[in-house]
Amino acid sequence: MDIRNLKGSIVALVTPFHADGSVNFEKLGELVEWHVGNKTDAVLTLGTTGESSTMTHEEDDAVLQCVIRAAAGRVPVIAGTGSNSTQTMLEKSLRAEKLGADGLLLITPYYNKGNAEGICRHFTAVADAVRIPCILYNVPGRTGCAISVENVEKLSKHPNICGIKEASGDMSYAMRIAHCISPDFALWSGNDDITIPLLSIGGSGVISVWANIQPRECHDMVMDYLEGRREQAVSTAVKHLELMNGLFMEVNPIPVKTALNQMGRDVGPFRLPLCEMTAAHQEQLRGLLREAGLVS
Repeated sequence: MDIRNLKGSIVALVTPFHADGSVNFEKLGELVEWHVGNKTDAVLTLGTTGESSTMTHEEDDAVLQCVIRAAAGRVPVIAGTGSNSTQTMLEKSLRAEKLGADGLLLITPYYNKGNAEGICRHFTAVADAVRIPCILYNVPGRTGCAISVENVEKLSKHPNICGIKEASGDMSYAMRIAHCISPDFALWSGNDDITIPLLSIGGSGVISVWANIQPRECHDMVMDYLEGRREQAVSTAVKHLELMNGLFMEVNPIPVKTALNQMGRDVGPFRLPLCEMTAAHQEQLRGLLREAGLVS
């Protein structure tokens, strides 16, 4: 499926695990089916929220295959294939393309970082090699490096780079790259709490953590805004803002997986170094879910 003109809610999907830490493929398929039935517009697997940094390459491939099978062509599937090694990212991207991914999410080279030219080459190496569209991922709070405005300007002109997931939380930066938006280059919010502001400057939607627990509401909020029902979209965002922020009271994806477990979705534990939330935070999160009508 073509993701170049995609709009709406892309869920940054969690990866469910069994108690022993192995991937729960049956539950993973169930989650995809739930999202398809609740208007999620595309599924991103193997991203930050999917705990891909704790998974082997073999697990990456198996998870991607499971998600593609479950989606069954009904919604696009985007694979997170980023690495701080450009060669590793290239190899992972080529495998994901071969397995049938509709697009790729490519992160900046965390830890070793690179200078501006190195970061540009990091993305170009993959975009030149694959035939499926690539989305840049700017999340300096996690990676320690950002995609400069100048690099966004340059990379947005690459025929195989179709957008950017902007997760810095910096609206000034988002404004400075908004002129790059075109029919060939989309801006995606990477922060649920500022989806509406990013839509207001031309964004196409959100790559969402919140959508893991309220997929229909997330889709409806984005489409309400894009289709002109802006007061309704803003009302939805304000109504759910505290819950959106609550999903980051500890490092993602700890709260969202905890929320899904509290809702009875049974997505299992985490892989170290991630571990269970504090008891106080678990109770606080349950209170937010209760207010949203997601738990009794």
